[in-house]
Amino acid sequence: MKQQKQAYVLLTPFFILFFVFTVLPVAMAFVLSFTYYNILEPPKWIGWDNYANLFIKDEIFLIAVKNTILFAVITGPLSYIACFLLAWLINELSPKVRAVVTLLFYAPSLSGNAYLIWKIAFSGDSFGYINAFLLKWGFILKPVQWLTDPKYMLAVLMLVQLWLSLGTAFLAFIAGLQSMDRTLIEAGAIDGIKNRWQELWFITLPSMRPQLMFGAVMQITGSFAVADIATQLVGFPSPQYAAHTIVNHLIDYGTLRFEMGYACAIATVLFIIMLGANQLVQKLLKKVGD
Repeated sequence: MKQQKQAYVLLTPFFILFFVFTVLPVAMAFVLSFTYYNILEPPKWIGWDNYANLFIKDEIFLIAVKNTILFAVITGPLSYIACFLLAWLINELSPKVRAVVTLLFYAPSLSGNAYLIWKIAFSGDSFGYINAFLLKWGFILKPVQWLTDPKYMLAVLMLVQLWLSLGTAFLAFIAGLQSMDRTLIEAGAIDGIKNRWQELWFITLPSMRPQLMFGAVMQITGSFAVADIATQLVGFPSPQYAAHTIVNHLIDYGTLRFEMGYACAIATVLFIIMLGANQLVQKLLKKVGD
């Protein structure tokens, strides 16, 4: 520490902010999850009651868990693989073309909460783009209620999430491909690498483990923390809670009912689920290139 004291001095402001605004709130939320706390009164210790109510009495929470896990299992891997494959293909283009194509694919994530186009596309009348197309070509006989029928809502939200998913992870993969040591590819060719797929598995992916891990964390966080898409497209709460997620449930109890102890218990469960998913992904990424 004495030899690196200048580095520690430079890192001190970050560590202070990280501890005050990240570590401390997480620890406080964990403690408050064992209390009844409504903001107006001091927290009252109730032990495991909040967690017992979550998994035994709160049927809506169980629906939210099912929807969130289903959403994450489908959109997380698909968006992760799509981000990497697109970055890998775009990396082969010339610099000028690559810059333009990268911007085109990254543009959806810049649009933020611009869900108007999706509301028009999946409108439940015959003027919605999807219904108009299906009616014109005879695939359906009457308009489908995409955003109000529980059978279709979650699938529509997954589609929108995939459209928005080419964000930070996509740029990280492109940066990793650009910074890769090209001599490794030449050495691989000498050692017996015969095609691009072997090059990808034995050279490219192992060289990009930091970017792959970063992208996995971002995709896991995005897929498990989905809430705004559901609120904007199908309302809050959604019909029959068909698109209700854990974060929606957290918002319900934390910002509408102000049952902060119960909301902290929901947040703690979500934190544990995301932590477990990250550990699983780390184990899988260690096997890349084996």
